[in-house]
Amino acid sequence: MRRADRLFQLVQLIRGRRLTTAAYLAARLAVSERTVYRDVAQLQHQGVPIEGEAGMGYRLGRGFELPPLMFTQDEAKALVAAARLAQVWLDAGLAREVEGALGKILSVLPPAARVAAESVALYAPQVGLAPAEQGRLQVLREAVQGRHKLRLDYLDLAERSSQRVVRPLGCFYWGKVWTLSAWCETRQGFRGFRVDRIQQIEVTAQRFSDEPGKTLADMLRQVDGELAAKTTAPNSGGQR
Repeated sequence: MRRADRLFQLVQLIRGRRLTTAAYLAARLAVSERTVYRDVAQLQHQGVPIEGEAGMGYRLGRGFELPPLMFTQDEAKALVAAARLAQVWLDAGLAREVEGALGKILSVLPPAARVAAESVALYAPQVGLAPAEQGRLQVLREAVQGRHKLRLDYLDLAERSSQRVVRPLGCFYWGKVWTLSAWCETRQGFRGFRVDRIQQIEVTAQRFSDEPGKTLADMLRQVDGELAAKTTAPNSGGQR
């Protein structure tokens, strides 16, 4: 990689994170940390407002703008392919935003890159989420962002119906199936709910805040612990 390209990429990496360590930058750029320190010093000397220092981490000062990004043809193709897939499996609100963002990106591409991107032979036919499921997903996503408690009427895979009050923590895509991960106040534990099995959603006016043991980070740690326990458990199918 040419040094000019590396400096540009370094600014992009710092720009995309709140705080970026030299070790992270060195790993992403495949250079030594000493090289990162030299590159940052050069950029600072050239007037790029990189704040921070070696051993602490770096961030970009407010108000700094880079020139419009120029994507390679392969990068542009990847963006178009990803957008086509995402539009089919997202809710209608986000799908519209994807279309708008993609239009802005394509509008600033050089002609050759734009033609290559628009002609990429990867398509996602409209066989994704049903309209009702799209609607539920958008309601759930907005409830997660707004931190509103929900009342759910849920039908599990055994066709058992239940009513739950939950704190929505995140929506997860598993390949044709979306699930809501939540802290279930009814069951006092983390639960997952398939979006296509949710019969009714009521967004309550009651908001929730993080409490120890009930956050998304807590849930992910619990999942990681359960997976680790499974992989280290002795084989129960040995000789008799």
